[in-house]
Amino acid sequence: MPTKSLEVRLVSRPHGEPTLDNFSFATVDLPDPAPGEVLVRNVCLSVDPYMRGRMNEGKSYVPPFQLGTAMEGAAVGRVVASQDEKLPVGTYVQSFFGWREAYVAPASSLKTVDTRLAPASAYLGILGMTGLTAWVGLTRIANVKQGETVFISGGAGAVGSTACQLAKMRGCKVIASAGSEEKVALLRDELKVDYAFNYRNGEPLEHLEKGAPEGIDAYFDNTGGPQLEAALSSLRNFGRVALCGGVAGYNTPVTGPRNIILAIGKRLRLEGFIVSDHVKEMPLFLAEALPALQSGALTSHETFVHGLEAAPAALLDILHPGAANMGKMIVKLSN
Repeated sequence: MPTKSLEVRLVSRPHGEPTLDNFSFATVDLPDPAPGEVLVRNVCLSVDPYMRGRMNEGKSYVPPFQLGTAMEGAAVGRVVASQDEKLPVGTYVQSFFGWREAYVAPASSLKTVDTRLAPASAYLGILGMTGLTAWVGLTRIANVKQGETVFISGGAGAVGSTACQLAKMRGCKVIASAGSEEKVALLRDELKVDYAFNYRNGEPLEHLEKGAPEGIDAYFDNTGGPQLEAALSSLRNFGRVALCGGVAGYNTPVTGPRNIILAIGKRLRLEGFIVSDHVKEMPLFLAEALPALQSGALTSHETFVHGLEAAPAALLDILHPGAANMGKMIVKLSN
């Protein structure tokens, strides 16, 4: 009897803010795995802001989602039928075959994960591309050093919350922003940042002047918009900006910083980066992050929604200012 799998499809491209009408659900029959293939049931799926860009048509660093087909995303699943001895039944694997309940794929296209060392969801968040993004932005792009002051926007989000912790582990003074008082409390009380503020209450530059009166050395930018502009004013000479994301303009474009000319006189360096260019550094990152996670020096913050039907709404939520998620947004399936 064929294996049935529910999947999420993009059926129309949004103009401005996306809605649930842009998505649909379909149930498909999966074939039995052929030699060298496995059948996997997903246990958790990643929900990421970059997916908003893939809803648009046009060239980007990641191809757009194709209309009428299953959306792609990071996932961890369990092998339930195998035609490859390297991936026996029961093995947990990481893939890009997310936003569906199950799939058949070549075993060679999957990466095994050890759920004895960390929960499956951690490999989508703090031990996955999310954590690597934070690590690369801080250590390779912003090149932060002990004693420096670092500002991290979107500090309570998936990448931001990891970046806050990694910066503190490196002996930095950390200023972080978020979009709700609940998230500010997370930053202050759990992540132990030195100054946390709600960017919706007051001007970001006023907060930076209060939290870092002598200025900042580096800025990890997850938002763009007014917070980038404020950071440019606050940065000291030879400051660095790691341009990671621009959620402030994902649905409605925002104007560029009006004070970009400051980058000349201050000799600032602004560098955008895409984490997929740095995948080869994953082992080096994990050598630091996994022991830190196991010892409690690094903590994973996750928000779970349950069932594939909840995935589209979860994506729409994380694109809003003051989104409800704390840390990484994960869809948990009942497998």
